[in-house]
Amino acid sequence: MTTVLAIGTYSDTDRAALENELAPVFANGPGDIAALPEDQRRQIRALTFMGHHPLGGAEMDLLPNLGLIANFGVGYDAIDVAAATARGIKVTNTPDVLNDDVADLAVALLIAQGRQMLPAADWVSSGNWAARGNFGLARKVSGGRAGIVGLGRIGRAIANRLAAFDMEIHYTSRREKETPGWTYHADPVSLAEAVDYLIVALVGGPETENHVSKEVIAALGPRGIIVNISRGSTIDEAALLDALESGAIAGAGLDVFLNEPDIDPRFLKLDNVVLQPHQGSATVETRAAMGQLQRDNARAFLNGDALLTPVN
Repeated sequence: MTTVLAIGTYSDTDRAALENELAPVFANGPGDIAALPEDQRRQIRALTFMGHHPLGGAEMDLLPNLGLIANFGVGYDAIDVAAATARGIKVTNTPDVLNDDVADLAVALLIAQGRQMLPAADWVSSGNWAARGNFGLARKVSGGRAGIVGLGRIGRAIANRLAAFDMEIHYTSRREKETPGWTYHADPVSLAEAVDYLIVALVGGPETENHVSKEVIAALGPRGIIVNISRGSTIDEAALLDALESGAIAGAGLDVFLNEPDIDPRFLKLDNVVLQPHQGSATVETRAAMGQLQRDNARAFLNGDALLTPVN
């Protein structure tokens, strides 16, 4: 009897591991649940979920014996956790195993933007270096003032890395935290006013929507750089685009967007951005660890053991 449903576009390696360890039924997205035979849907006790399409109460109700949604990823904003809790369904995610990769990318985006690494690479590959001489001067990044919006696991990993670049670390979070002398700000506007670089490391979801508002972006100023490795929804994207186009801020390094992968075409016309395809955790090693943790949570639930990383 099949008791697991796997939703999402898994890699060949993860799909094979799921088949070997959990023998699930596979579906591409939450919209495909209704097409499964009713007797098969009634057998499902655990759902392994990968993706950003909303998974809400209506989809959960199609699986009357569902007890677990094991998410692939640390962010679980696509899952209606309140609806799951109301139905007695546990939700898990895959934190910690991806902290290093996401933090590494955040720092890389900041350095790439400040040092103008992409246009400098184009200067070489286009032949301009030989034909027209040296590329223009870029900007020193080390020794600046960095502001972390959201000092959770990933935010702290980013701050630790930037501290090694001799940066002055400022942060905002739900509450002040124990740090090695970093400066706490109660609101993001105050944070933005105090720093050169603003790195967004919030969880997604309605509570953080447009947390980095038009006012926050304006407070950063014309030499400010924004890096976002959280969710596109955490920034007022229209205000960000306006600021980038007008020069109200110096630039941005972005791994996440609204409506990805169909991002706003205004981004593609900018020369002061570094754009990445939501790949913060996209290394072979980390994705393998994420998949294993997802499967371990599902197996623990089916065996009646304690969940490794519960959300609710």
